[in-house]
Amino acid sequence: MNPCIAMDYIENCLKIKTKSGTVVPFRLNDAQRKLYAVAKRQQDAGKPVRLIILKARQLGFSTLTEGLIFHACATRKNVNALIVAHREDATANLFRMSKLFYDELPAPVKPMLRASNAQELVFENPSKLRSEREARPGLRSRIRCATAGGRGIGRSDTLQCVHLSEYAFWPDGADGKASTLAGILQAVPSLPGTMVVIESTANGFEDFKERWDAAVAGENDFEPVFFAWFENPDYSMPVVPGTEWTPEEREMRDAYRLTDEQLQWRRWCIANNCGGSRDMFRQEYPANPDEAFLHSGSGVFDNALVIRRREEAAPPVRRGRFVPGDKDGESVWQDDDAGEICIYRECEPGHPYVLGGDTAGEGSDWFTAHVIDNSTGEQAASLRRRFSEPEYVRQVYALGKHYNDALVALETNFSTYPVMKLMELGYPNQYRREREDTFTHRLRESCGFRTDRQTRPRAIANLVEVFSLHPEWFSDRELLGKMLTFCYNEDHRPEALAGKHDDLVMAAAICYAARHQQRMTAAGAPVSREEAVRQKERRRRIRRGRI
Repeated sequence: MNPCIAMDYIENCLKIKTKSGTVVPFRLNDAQRKLYAVAKRQQDAGKPVRLIILKARQLGFSTLTEGLIFHACATRKNVNALIVAHREDATANLFRMSKLFYDELPAPVKPMLRASNAQELVFENPSKLRSEREARPGLRSRIRCATAGGRGIGRSDTLQCVHLSEYAFWPDGADGKASTLAGILQAVPSLPGTMVVIESTANGFEDFKERWDAAVAGENDFEPVFFAWFENPDYSMPVVPGTEWTPEEREMRDAYRLTDEQLQWRRWCIANNCGGSRDMFRQEYPANPDEAFLHSGSGVFDNALVIRRREEAAPPVRRGRFVPGDKDGESVWQDDDAGEICIYRECEPGHPYVLGGDTAGEGSDWFTAHVIDNSTGEQAASLRRRFSEPEYVRQVYALGKHYNDALVALETNFSTYPVMKLMELGYPNQYRREREDTFTHRLRESCGFRTDRQTRPRAIANLVEVFSLHPEWFSDRELLGKMLTFCYNEDHRPEALAGKHDDLVMAAAICYAARHQQRMTAAGAPVSREEAVRQKERRRRIRRGRI
């Protein structure tokens, strides 16, 4: 029998509890058998088993994974296994599953079990006599269950088997979930006989998506495995007499060779389990990986639209930075494939431009800038790099001058140095806001854009609307990538996912929020009466955050 992958042991020795509460022998369903075959192929090739699973709901993959881990720990010596779930109730369920495996084992294959606190099975001699424990120590293997979010999970162990359940839904916790995962993976040696399974339903464009994409691209050792909802034979029910299928349903039937009984179950599930939402069904029961990620999570922007634009966007026409020239105060452009500035559209003489900038704040984000041609709304350039405030100001100054003395609107929440330095350098065109003087309590003008409870929601909502109406205006693929990880949190506040950054998104939001202070036509361009009225209305709508 294979030392790590053993279907005979699972089906002949293990029992599970059904949805009706009955304890029955563990018999693998079709989806479980397919997953088993993938793991066995890796094992037979002499490789460590490494799987990342994107799945629909309730296909039984957690049950199979626990069975594989239990077999390894209950039949081999000195095997340490760790099971991590996203919530405490899920952790408890997975532990009860392993405990049931043990309780129902046939006596001839039942290893000694030492009593343990917490959620842990320790296969050792339970005797209190040291001599007896030394004579018959038992397997000295163990299965530990933990909940994601704790500090230092798995870091002090050497592990042979790991199951990471619903990884996309792990809380960020004390260490950050990506850091927690890295610590766990480093505890597993890359040796035959070891196993790591990361499985989850999708939850938008976060770390699980990045790891899935890397596995699909062959950039890591994890084999990507996807299972669609219709691979579960239970997802089928008799067709209601007189049923007529919609064009969407007929298209799905043809695309995936579905039966009418599967379509009937899908229609029932949408109505009863998903509140009538097709998007929720696609999230919980995807038919393909793209559908799983597109319709999951709580993205602020339209994921499908972002991805389509990201695929269409052309690369920058040039990339580089500004460096000191021969004359004092003069900067000249220097091409550099690794430069922090991307030029998407060259400067047009007489055109008005706007530069919105988001500073690094307390150091977690990057210094960024977003430049648009205000006569068209199209992105002209971007800037993103971690560097000092003085260097950021030098690049912003030169970039603004390059684009016809663009209106520069820099965030001032954490530091006023950039706007003060631009004033000192004599930059001629900064965004101005009204603020209350702390001494006189009168309103006065100040340079820079401040994001607060009033301006931030308006700026983001405005950017969402601009993008939905004109996705073709946006060219920076890195910005578009940040849009995919810009989501609503539990309090419905839009922000970057844990471990991600909102710097480019906020630079773009500030840019479009500030553009009403810049003219909207190229110098010398004739303006008809109708066009003048249209521009006046446009400026009014921009000031009210409606475009």
